[in-house]
Amino acid sequence: MRTGVVRLARALPKMLDPPLQQHSFGGHRPKLAVTCADIPGRYIDLLKQNCDVTVCQGTSRADILRTITGAEGILWLTGDRLDAEALDAAGQQLKVVSTMTSGMDYVDAGEFTKRGIALGHTPKVVNDPVADIAIGLMLAAARRFHEGRLKIATGEWEMRPQWMLGQDVPGSTVGIVGFGGIGQTILKRLKGFDIGRCLYTGRSRKPEADLVGASYVDLATLLRESDFVFIACPLTGETARMFNRETLALMKRSSVLINVARGGIVDQPALVEALREGTIFAAGLDVMTPEPLDTNDPLLSLPNCVVVPHLGTATQQSLLDMFAITANNVLSVLAGGPLVAPYQKG
Repeated sequence: MRTGVVRLARALPKMLDPPLQQHSFGGHRPKLAVTCADIPGRYIDLLKQNCDVTVCQGTSRADILRTITGAEGILWLTGDRLDAEALDAAGQQLKVVSTMTSGMDYVDAGEFTKRGIALGHTPKVVNDPVADIAIGLMLAAARRFHEGRLKIATGEWEMRPQWMLGQDVPGSTVGIVGFGGIGQTILKRLKGFDIGRCLYTGRSRKPEADLVGASYVDLATLLRESDFVFIACPLTGETARMFNRETLALMKRSSVLINVARGGIVDQPALVEALREGTIFAAGLDVMTPEPLDTNDPLLSLPNCVVVPHLGTATQQSLLDMFAITANNVLSVLAGGPLVAPYQKG
């Protein structure tokens, strides 16, 4: 899948160059809105060759709503709520919106269906970078990177055999909550670490899991038996605060929790309590609630919690890949074609 996505991304300049006519708008210049200015200027310039483009220069919701007024297509590049209010602000001429995310918990998909507006997003392209950061957080939390750095800073570096022992990855049982594209890619990465077995849970058993030797179990079994637990499922009504005081208590005291999905899947105060009391060994978080996290949040005071600021897709190539798919979603629909990556509510 990655090869196809990269090929699509690299084709973006050709797709937007004036000589190429497969995106013919019949002499009409579609009105596009881009909700964030933090995109390489050369890509915006390419869009402007065939479209009238308005780029939001502010960061507030009011700025975004002003920018999208009158747009026929919107490249929604923020995590701001995409709902009836936003669609009303855009107007009845709006035909298509594409987000630059895989997760769509901030989108009211029902409003799009009701209004007949096409909705795209950027799945699959996020699998590799998010899986990479998940593995990084696993190692950092299991081997106590953050705590070790604090020991150096406070002059507490000790020279003895049993100091700062961490958890072993080889031979371990790994549990993955949500075995979609990201979960499956995480397991691909883990194969090189010689793990003992992989458990997964979700709404249903997946044929892909059978092919790679992952075993389908319920959540309670996964939590009781896993040494490492990865959260890689969407945030929904069913998964909100799935990890709470009761479920965290099922985990091994030696276990490590890694969350690369959404902060709302975890009851954060309960996680802080579990880390402080040693209910679990450590946690690695790329997502939290709220984002940005308050500088006085108790998560930041925990030596056994590795926190990074939602960096899952923050690589140079991932940005370009995601922007390319977002743009192609919108341009294809405005030219009378289908979405390249349609959002289909699971």
